[in-house]
Amino acid sequence: MIKFLRESREELRKVVWPSREEVLNSTIVVLAAVFLISLFLFLTDNTFEGLFEALIRLGTGA
Repeated sequence: MIKFLRESREELRKVVWPSREEVLNSTIVVLAAVFLISLFLFLTDNTFEGLFEALIRLGTGA
């Protein structure tokens, strides 16, 4: 177990951690992508909902 912990610590020292600026930029990109995809899905859902309601009204004659 001690050997595993030592080796793990050595591997963690080799990791190249991103800078604060890189993390911030990546976070902004992810949040923007989530927002845009959510907006697209919202608009698509509302469009199809309206179309299906119109088709149902046409079919029932209401």
